[in-house]
Amino acid sequence: MFSRLLRLARSRRLALGSTVALGWVSGLLAILQAWFLSRTIDRVFLGGAALQDVLPMLAVLLAALALRAAASGGMELTANAVALAVKSELRSRLLQRLSRLGPAFTGGERTGELSAAALEGVEALDAYFSQYLPQAALAAFIPLSVLLLVFPLDPLTGVVFLLTAPLIPFFMYLIGRTAENLTRRQYQVLGRLSAYLLDVLQGLATLKLLGQSRDQAGNIRQASDRFRDVTLGVLRVTFLSALTLELLATLSTAIVAVEIGLRLLEGNISFQPALFILVLAPDFYQPLRALGLRFHAGMSGMAAARRIYEILDTPLPVQPPAACPTPARGRTQSGICFERVSFSYPSRDLPALQDVSLEIPPGSLTALVGATGAGKSTLAALLLRFIEPDGGLITVDGQPLAEILPDEWRAGLAWVPQSPYLFNDTLGANLRLSKPGASHAEVGRALAMAGLEDFVASLPQGLDTPLGERGARLSGGQAQRIAIARAFLRDAPLLILDEPTSSLDPALESQLNAAIRQLAFGRTTLVIAHRLNTVREAARIYVLDGGQVAESGDHASLLQRNGLYAGLVTAQA
Repeated sequence: MFSRLLRLARSRRLALGSTVALGWVSGLLAILQAWFLSRTIDRVFLGGAALQDVLPMLAVLLAALALRAAASGGMELTANAVALAVKSELRSRLLQRLSRLGPAFTGGERTGELSAAALEGVEALDAYFSQYLPQAALAAFIPLSVLLLVFPLDPLTGVVFLLTAPLIPFFMYLIGRTAENLTRRQYQVLGRLSAYLLDVLQGLATLKLLGQSRDQAGNIRQASDRFRDVTLGVLRVTFLSALTLELLATLSTAIVAVEIGLRLLEGNISFQPALFILVLAPDFYQPLRALGLRFHAGMSGMAAARRIYEILDTPLPVQPPAACPTPARGRTQSGICFERVSFSYPSRDLPALQDVSLEIPPGSLTALVGATGAGKSTLAALLLRFIEPDGGLITVDGQPLAEILPDEWRAGLAWVPQSPYLFNDTLGANLRLSKPGASHAEVGRALAMAGLEDFVASLPQGLDTPLGERGARLSGGQAQRIAIARAFLRDAPLLILDEPTSSLDPALESQLNAAIRQLAFGRTTLVIAHRLNTVREAARIYVLDGGQVAESGDHASLLQRNGLYAGLVTAQA
């Protein structure tokens, strides 16, 4: 994981190099400060120099101080620039990956956990790139520069530095092993808590209706307590680490001070080098102490990066072909054929589809019926290119569907899901998702065909009325009709309707069935139905059972067989 994050940082190598260079310059200026400070004190204390005699050295000392402050400020600016650029790139890659993975992946994940990865997870990398990574380089450069200067002046102190310095990263590593496990657990608990909170908020109205809101408040309290306990465990280790590293640095500095003081008393070292090394000793250990303090920020970033790269490494279900895009199709969609198509979900033992063969003739209405879990939605997901078949072949007018660019294929179809998603935007914006450049007249015509003109007229702001997140201000039937209006507005040659009238009352269902028949005229239409009134006029009905085609035919012939379809009709009647 460290190597992958390092490669990501190399994409901003100029800013990262500038950060390290400025930090190194700040360390060199600290050495320069210590040298001129020791020389000034030596000349005044032992040489009896007057103020005028040491003014040049004081000027150099003041200039070094100002330059060091400027270098430290520039280091912070460049470090923040590195972190901002990397976070923007990583968040963009993550969102693009989620978009390309499609509903087949996100449907199996919890929205709150994915949101936590894209928001808190990416933000956790800020400290990693702006603090930990530059400090890791400075912890090597600055002490090495001090050693190269101290060894010629006083080899004994150089040996002391060389022996005591590794103790800090050694104990940092020992404590860091425990901190890493705790930090990883903390991030996992945070992801579960975020997912749970979002699920509860989205279902709050249902929980209120069922009288379960107070019980969920207790569950939220328990989840928050678990996160608090894990966080306190991380803080406990962090404070222990800080205490240990500060104690080691203080003891190491004290050892240097004692050995220099004893040798100074015995006359084995002169005053100016002794004072210079003593002033410089804290600056020698400071980069190592800072690395230890920022080590935990690095661990938090590593824990978040693992989850982010799990998503980025998820194989894409759809790979764009190398062939040239297929020319745009005409008004009437070509015929679609499934030939022995099979598909299995990784989380299930039994296949969702097994050797399914069926045909959707061009310009006709084809229906899929069957019990819940029979494979109807999986077949629609295959047709939408959200997933790819494990076996078999799907062809469009003889051409394999896999050879058609997914975006080009989806541009020629309209899909009405069973649970449509409505964004926290205006009604007009939600409608124009299917056709961004639609005119006001086109939108009005789509609303009329979906039976929504009276509803829109009753709204205080008309098409500019906000709908709330997931259409929170709408009933289920109203949200379904808006999704149907999108399909009318899109005016696509291929329609996929996943139970478009499931949330409607019988009177409105009859009205919309007539509108759907009008919309489907001359188009290739696939209807997935649980309420069989929708499919009575279908040219061909396929009955799925256990992931296989059990029966096929029109409504009358299937009733005469007295099989599964007839049983479904009887059960609904």
